[in-house]
Amino acid sequence: MWNRSLGTWLALVVGLALTVIPAFAESHVRIVRLSEVQGTVAVDRGTGQGFEKASLNMPMVEGMKLAAKADGRAEVEFEDGSTVRIAPDTRIDFSHLSLEDSGAHVSILTLMQGMAYVDYTAKGKGDAFTFQFNDEKVRPEQAVHFRVHLQEANAILAVFNGELKVDGPSGQVEVSKNKSVIFDLANQNKYTLAKNIDEMPFDAWDKQQTKYQQAYASRGSANNYPYTYGVSDLNYYGNYANVPGYGMMWQPYFAGAGWSPFADGSWMFYPGFGYTWVSPYPWGWMPYRYGSWAFVPGFGWGWQPGAFAGGWHPVVPVTNAPQRFKPPVPPTAGTATVTVGHPVLAGNVPSKLVVQNGTAGLGVPRGAVHNLDKISHQVQQNGSATVHTSTAARTSSMGSPGFGASGQNMNTGAGHMNTGAGHVSTGHTSTGAGHVSSGGHTSAPSHR
Repeated sequence: MWNRSLGTWLALVVGLALTVIPAFAESHVRIVRLSEVQGTVAVDRGTGQGFEKASLNMPMVEGMKLAAKADGRAEVEFEDGSTVRIAPDTRIDFSHLSLEDSGAHVSILTLMQGMAYVDYTAKGKGDAFTFQFNDEKVRPEQAVHFRVHLQEANAILAVFNGELKVDGPSGQVEVSKNKSVIFDLANQNKYTLAKNIDEMPFDAWDKQQTKYQQAYASRGSANNYPYTYGVSDLNYYGNYANVPGYGMMWQPYFAGAGWSPFADGSWMFYPGFGYTWVSPYPWGWMPYRYGSWAFVPGFGWGWQPGAFAGGWHPVVPVTNAPQRFKPPVPPTAGTATVTVGHPVLAGNVPSKLVVQNGTAGLGVPRGAVHNLDKISHQVQQNGSATVHTSTAARTSSMGSPGFGASGQNMNTGAGHMNTGAGHVSTGHTSTGAGHVSSGGHTSAPSHR
């Protein structure tokens, strides 16, 4: 999309009066990103509705609870690129998320049950990160990658990389790389050190996600962002160009001229700051919290990075919108989640994907397809491309109800707005301008 002559862009934009659709007032509430949702995952936002279906790119705030059901798993990404991943039958509470006057981030997470993987980068100056389980506390001061498995009788902490100290009723214990410690929860948390790590079924998934984050954290970035969360997905799912009249812009691959960044999504309510827009796109975090979207005539939408100094936006501004564009407008009352557009069903990663223009990366799992830039050229020339997914992505994937689908035994309380942007049928996803097809039949998740 960005391959066309920038001189042509200049000719198109000269003389245009730029109209701006304002965003809501900035919020200074600290948020972190729900960056991966697979299978049945639920959140409690403190709205009085209890646990509800979780959606990709939801802002996580202090006091929220995150739970993965028997078929679910999830990832949360922090400002410095640190991640916490939870395996099935796991619940984690965000006990404390704050921003100090110095700019330091203070995080306290509590594992209530199950298994969590923590990849702490230690990149945030002055940041304080605490991970607690039962009566044990981990406060890493340097980069470390570890796993905690909390069961009824014991808790096992294993360190993959780095080293850490654990403080608890039986004192402090140091655990280094490739070692683990077992806490006896029925005996004052007395611990036993082990010189090895027992492999667990979801270690491969955690390893694959870590590899993805490391591979794309700096690849292709044209900006020195103050935050790291979401940057890997921007580098994987799109590219940058310096557009005359607009400056540096980012655009997702496979966007197409008729694609709109606000055709599909949802409005989610948060006590304290109201409704915020949540995007279903796998890259849809930073472009919907910071900066602004602008429409370049003849070439479509692009995101303009910026406005990081203040807070974040529940909805970012829109510049130079085309005629008939309907700006996103939040519900005026209530607290229920409202779906805009059409739901997108995501299942296991198939061996082949048919990618068409207008999908903007929707339906392409993280890291599942190599060299999206090259494939984007093929799609521009031919309208579509059939691609093979990686073996690693297929073997570590799980079925996911994804955006807009109801999880089991959860209160969704969701409404629906139809924008006429497209449709979804079993076996493929559509945004109105194209689709991503697995070439076969995928069963829709059950609704109970």
